[in-house]
Amino acid sequence: MILFLHKIIKLSKFIESRDITMAFELWQIILIGTGASLGAGLSTAIGALPVFFKKDISNKTLDLLLGFAAGVMLAASAFSLLVPALNLDPIEIGEKPFILDNIWIVSLGVIVGVVFIDIIDKWAPHEHFIAGPEGKVSKRLAATWLFIIAITIHNFPEGLAVGVSYGNGDVSGGTVVAIAIGLQNIPEGTAVAMPLLREGYSKKKAFMIASLTGLVEPLGAVIGVAAVSTTQFFLGFGMAFAAGAMIFVVVDEIIPETHGKEYARLVTYGVIAGFVIMMFLDNFIEPLLETLFTSPVT
Repeated sequence: MILFLHKIIKLSKFIESRDITMAFELWQIILIGTGASLGAGLSTAIGALPVFFKKDISNKTLDLLLGFAAGVMLAASAFSLLVPALNLDPIEIGEKPFILDNIWIVSLGVIVGVVFIDIIDKWAPHEHFIAGPEGKVSKRLAATWLFIIAITIHNFPEGLAVGVSYGNGDVSGGTVVAIAIGLQNIPEGTAVAMPLLREGYSKKKAFMIASLTGLVEPLGAVIGVAAVSTTQFFLGFGMAFAAGAMIFVVVDEIIPETHGKEYARLVTYGVIAGFVIMMFLDNFIEPLLETLFTSPVT
């Protein structure tokens, strides 16, 4: 809310100074980032579609899909967030400029992102199908809501990643991140919907719950794009924060849940496949997108 008020004040100042174009571009990038994150979040609905055609899916397949999603998240964190953050221009502080190297900002952002998600994970009541309940679990909350909270904790950093990627006006880079998040949301949608079907939920309800879990991502995107478009410090810090949060989710949640069985080696190859595909997207698709966005929003 504070970030929105800041944006409104900033917009009004632009209008007062008759810089309508700059004001329009400021809100345009917020809308683009939020819309892209919404599209990525709704990709969970694509992954949830198998509930209408299959009664069940093996744990082996589910874990392989989650492993693929984990690989995409790791690569997106590295190539689409951390590397661009490290390559930003150094920040000058004071009249006699003190050059603050980006490695310090990025390192701080990663650490704060990890600690932030760790605190939420410890205190927010939620439940995993394999690991069971975590956080301050309340008996008043139904198991469905505990599971939805768990998915929400996972998806918020993904929306944040899309938002901060668009926040510096790099539409092509932000689009690559949005595509990556949408790609990994497809298997995640399957991994959410099919276990719900096993637990006795109707096909329609399992599909709806899986689809709606991605809607928290636009909230993270709005916060991300609003924060990093304020100052250059928050740009590098925000990208690193989102990367640290996603890496924590992968290492603390997804990998342990998918590697505790006899087919852990297969899941490892799923992680590597997701990583390589995302690396390809970042290095080959982004230049193609740059040709489409010859006038990037700044």
